[in-house]
Amino acid sequence: MVLIGRRLSTEELAAVRADPTAVDALLYGDLDDDEAEMPEPELDKSWHGIHYLLTGTDWQIGEGAGAAILGGAEIGQDGGYGPPRLLDPHTVRGVAGALDALDVEVLRARYDPDALTAAGIYPDLWTNGTDDLDYLMSYYTELRRFYQAAAANGQAVLLAIT
Repeated sequence: MVLIGRRLSTEELAAVRADPTAVDALLYGDLDDDEAEMPEPELDKSWHGIHYLLTGTDWQIGEGAGAAILGGAEIGQDGGYGPPRLLDPHTVRGVAGALDALDVEVLRARYDPDALTAAGIYPDLWTNGTDDLDYLMSYYTELRRFYQAAAANGQAVLLAIT
């Protein structure tokens, strides 16, 4: 399971609100087209570990940074791991601001491999070595950049676990 996302323009946001079936085309596009725009961010399997570091929980969604991974309103068809979620521009600004306040060192201090393993955080590899923390932090940096760009451009965000 990986988390993918996409920043939505005002027009794209209006399109998915008017017709939720448009979500799949925006997230996945034409998978046979090598020129097609790829979703961003693509957080590989780090999404659940990052969510845990942001919230201290396995599945609970909070406000601000706690909504960065699993937040938003469900929209579209369930792709097997739940339907995609839509965060409106106001929520995106709140998430971006909260992520800006959490630098990598704050999250490093929250990292406890035994706690992640005990909580069943996917992909359950947390006691394999110190590279796991660097893996999470590299994707966290990408997640922050993604939300900063979306907030700066007044965009909504569409997320899905595939």
